[in-house]
Amino acid sequence: MITAKQLVEKYLKFFKEKGHAIIPSASLIPEHDPTVLFTTAGMHPLVPYLMGQPHPSGKLLTDNQKCVRTGDIDSVGDASHLTFFFMLGNWSLGDYFKKEAISWSYEFLTSKKWLGLDAKRLSVSCFAGDKDAPKDTESAGIWESCGIPKERIYFLPKEDNWWGPAGKTGPCGPDTEMFYDTGKEKCGKNCKPGCSCGKYFEIWNDVFMQFNKTAEGKFELLKQKNVDTGMGVERTITMLQGKATVYETEMFLPAMNEISRLAKNRGLDASKRIIADHLRAASFILSEGKGIVPGNVEQGYILRRLIRRAVRHGKLLGIEGKFCSRMAKIFVEIYKEEWQQLKKEEKTIYAELDKEEEKFSKVLTAGTKEFEKLFRQNNGKITAKEAFLLFQSAGFPLEMTIELAKEKGLSIDKSAFEKEFEKHQSLSRKGSEQKFKSGLQDNSIETTKLHTATHLLHAALRKVLGAHVQQKGSNITPERLRFDFSHTDKVADVQIKEVEKIVNEAIQKKIPVQREEMSLEEARRQGALAFFDSKYVPDKVSVYTIAGFSKEVCAGPHAKNTSELGKFRILKEEAVSAGVRRIKAVLEK
Repeated sequence: MITAKQLVEKYLKFFKEKGHAIIPSASLIPEHDPTVLFTTAGMHPLVPYLMGQPHPSGKLLTDNQKCVRTGDIDSVGDASHLTFFFMLGNWSLGDYFKKEAISWSYEFLTSKKWLGLDAKRLSVSCFAGDKDAPKDTESAGIWESCGIPKERIYFLPKEDNWWGPAGKTGPCGPDTEMFYDTGKEKCGKNCKPGCSCGKYFEIWNDVFMQFNKTAEGKFELLKQKNVDTGMGVERTITMLQGKATVYETEMFLPAMNEISRLAKNRGLDASKRIIADHLRAASFILSEGKGIVPGNVEQGYILRRLIRRAVRHGKLLGIEGKFCSRMAKIFVEIYKEEWQQLKKEEKTIYAELDKEEEKFSKVLTAGTKEFEKLFRQNNGKITAKEAFLLFQSAGFPLEMTIELAKEKGLSIDKSAFEKEFEKHQSLSRKGSEQKFKSGLQDNSIETTKLHTATHLLHAALRKVLGAHVQQKGSNITPERLRFDFSHTDKVADVQIKEVEKIVNEAIQKKIPVQREEMSLEEARRQGALAFFDSKYVPDKVSVYTIAGFSKEVCAGPHAKNTSELGKFRILKEEAVSAGVRRIKAVLEK
């Protein structure tokens, strides 16, 4: 039986034999894209290269990318939905297009040397066409030439067969998806690929990035046509192993067995799956070493929500005592060989999980007391508005309020609660719309300047505070930069002024920003900063040099000369987490 590790190895080997360079997974925390909180797909870190920036490893790439998506968080607990997952991908940056992508997909799936699937059980879907782009008869024709008959080629609309952009604007295009017939009976005469009955299992997706979506919503043809593909490791290995759910594979089974052992309440499979998924996701997020910890905003909020949801479902299962870090230890063991960052950051992972679990246990205790108080004050009634206030002020989950109400013979109107929640969300969104309006695809003049300024800031911080300073993350919009770095103490005002002075001196010296391609080993030999570890190191990396000030391995957009930047000013310096500080700064004309 093929394992997940073997699937990944086969995939990367197949495309390496086709001339692709194996590149490392990017961080789960996007470096230069404020439009999303996490890396959501394999294409996400590659957007600058899809838009035409040269990739140091060439035009043909393949990878196994870590991803987090929370849009379907309420579906987690079923057979296949996950918040964290691995996505295999192969990429053509202006090289091959539909013919090679489709024929290679067919070869990998059906050849006995690779996956050896029965070609007679394969069906495919292609884009049906609309006002933005034509019907994709070209892809359908290529599938026919591979051996897929017309009756197993389906044309579906944009919601089924279109991918991207990663944010509001950027590269996108039609896709063709591959489905494997599981052998189940059809759910009806209209049963076909895309149906949710489980007969057709989506195994792969080839995206043909022919268009760029503009801010005005127009779809313009790209000068550089790209191929972007995605094969979910967990879902695919589930199908290859003939399992009913992703949680029955070796990627989850040890954790699921431990949860079952700890659970006093039997059944509740959905709760067990939610705990396993959420704590795996939390472990990988905490392993990034970017200073992301449970909190009330951005990535910290998602992380907190994942942990607290896991704890709540642990209570439903009757699990006694702390269990989150115990589950994390299992995931570290499962993945430590392939993802060494988990082992490297394990102390942080366990400590943060323990801390958040203790906090939330207190929330649950306090929330229960507050519920009892409201119940007495209201003569035995709890309204949806009060349930929302419990959630908003004390962080007490609606599900726990419903459970307590049920014990007292009451019911909470969920739809009324959701209206209160939506009202709150609308107010919150108004304040955050400006914050997330940029993106990787927004290589505007302002973001490019600010990105170059982070290099100068990094160098200045190391000069003023010491060589222990390492970048832990950055977030750039057209208005400001945010830079996280390793440092224990608050940065004194006099040090802030010195950092500003060093950066502005570099700007005033009008130094060219030079880009070179070289091996990572050579880059480090030349003194370039490169604070990352990876099993798969690309053959070449981009090194940006600002002579006399900065030399870094980087993939972001850059100004051509420091004179373009304007005046650098630090707005704020603050703590993010233990040992990590944050600076917010702007460039003024």
